[in-house]
Amino acid sequence: MKWSLVAIAIVVVIVGYSVVTVSSGPFTPLGRVAFVKLGNPDFYPGHPHSELLAQYAEERGSECALICHFAGSSNYRSYQDGDVFIIELALIDTQGTGAADPTNYWDSVKLALFGAPEGRYKYKSDGIVFDTYEEAMNHVNTLAKKHNQSGPLPIAWHGNARQGNAVFIQGCGFPLYFHIMQKTYGMVPAYIYTFSGMVFPYMNNPYRNFELGHATELQELYNEGELDYT
Repeated sequence: MKWSLVAIAIVVVIVGYSVVTVSSGPFTPLGRVAFVKLGNPDFYPGHPHSELLAQYAEERGSECALICHFAGSSNYRSYQDGDVFIIELALIDTQGTGAADPTNYWDSVKLALFGAPEGRYKYKSDGIVFDTYEEAMNHVNTLAKKHNQSGPLPIAWHGNARQGNAVFIQGCGFPLYFHIMQKTYGMVPAYIYTFSGMVFPYMNNPYRNFELGHATELQELYNEGELDYT
């Protein structure tokens, strides 16, 4: 009983510290937006996932939102969707396997424990590749300021799993979200808010039952190009 109380106290202190730290920071962590694709591209004006992120931002009184991706062939153009300006940012892992290839789980564990080594990541937004985190964040902050953002910027990761179990595979943008949390708030708050971000879509995504219930079918359609806009 004594050790249980000690453990509970430690958890309370860790969570409390994380909440206080993040509450005064530049980002409002949301979490995962989608489980699988409903259409491609899915961060595009009027798409359900884009409108969902815009809704999250509006509910928090924000003019903008930041969505995290794993870089592929897109230019990741930022855009206006209704009253919210969506800023797209993608991670380029110079030593990783990329968005479509098998995950190196041991490498992922090391990144989760120690963060990314200096110079490993590059970033892409609006067709521009940034060599450093500082350059990428300067671009994000410039866009947010230009579009009248005040207060912390809501941040989410895309989350679509192209293949495999969409519950366990956290999908596109997950590494970048964790990276930004870690760089901004430190490792412990990054763990707390990344975990809470995994729970976020179960509580907030109105399409969750459809996406999870048809995940395999939607993944096959996406990989065959049947979800591409024509």
